[in-house]
Amino acid sequence: MIEHFVPLALAACALVACSDASENSAPRGGERAEQAVGVIAQEVVLEREAERIEALGTARAMASATIFSEASGEVERVAFAAGDRVEAGDVLVQLEADEERLAVRLSEVAVREAEQLLARYRRIEDTGAISDSQIDEAVIALEAAEIQLEQAQVALDRRTVRAPFDGYVGLTNIDAGARITSTTEITELDNRTTLYVDFNPPEQVFGRIEVGDVVEAEPFAGPTRSYDARIINVDSRINPAARTFTVRASLDNSADELRPGMSFAVKFDILSDAWPVVPEAAISWGSDGAYVWVIEDNRARQKPIALVQRRQGTVLVSGDFGDGDFVVAEGVQRMRDGVLVEMIEVRQASADPQMVSASINGAAQGALAQ
Repeated sequence: MIEHFVPLALAACALVACSDASENSAPRGGERAEQAVGVIAQEVVLEREAERIEALGTARAMASATIFSEASGEVERVAFAAGDRVEAGDVLVQLEADEERLAVRLSEVAVREAEQLLARYRRIEDTGAISDSQIDEAVIALEAAEIQLEQAQVALDRRTVRAPFDGYVGLTNIDAGARITSTTEITELDNRTTLYVDFNPPEQVFGRIEVGDVVEAEPFAGPTRSYDARIINVDSRINPAARTFTVRASLDNSADELRPGMSFAVKFDILSDAWPVVPEAAISWGSDGAYVWVIEDNRARQKPIALVQRRQGTVLVSGDFGDGDFVVAEGVQRMRDGVLVEMIEVRQASADPQMVSASINGAAQGALAQ
């Protein structure tokens, strides 16, 4: 009976040997090739932190004047209506000037008489019939007559009130027939093609706003839009009571939509230190705070960060970033430290906070869905 069990034992041994050989020939799990995780990456760039400053501003015309008459008298004609645009030298008000015109004519006669007398003296100067002193007196008399003519002309010109520069005239309470003096206000004249907006930012930003900078000026009334205004002057001192200083900005008003005296909300950004910018979607949170995944040598490395300033779609952060680093912008859910990654798309960072993310192509969608 024993001889019958020997072949069975040999067969069992043969089966065990075959099983061991089969196991040794199969690839072990640790020897399988590592599969990279597809991600969308974005390059880290530096931007400056923007601090929003707002101040109340008041507009004034580029050139503005209150018009008075140099002379007193009766108004003969008012040559403008409120709102008219006038040019430099245009007549605004004409005063009665009969006496002044007569004075000019009389002075003209005196000048002609002095000229004729001097001409006669010159003709007989060489004959010895006239002395040098008489000729000198004739020359002086002519000069005096010419001066009197100029004085009479000035007095006549003062009876006409003219615009000193181009601009728009305002209201007037003067009518023809009224008597005015040199203290009677006739009207106001504004050249408002350019407006100056004066505003008072806090002293904390003194030295950080300069001539040439552009600010946003939004009127409280009138057109519902904002305007770009360029800084043209910065005051040299701080108001010790208000702890502010005065800044003047120039605003183009060639469309004549705005008026002197209007109030504006002046807004501008003060830029501070430069910080790395990362997509908002790239930020993850752990027990130790915020972090992002940085791609180093095709592997994901967790890097802690601190948030500096949030923007639309991006965040300014502080952290140990190098020039040209890439962060995982999409696909952070499948990241772990040291995992092999493949950048299936690289987005270029934009300084515009309104940046629209690039669309994900079909290959990227498939990789993210794995």
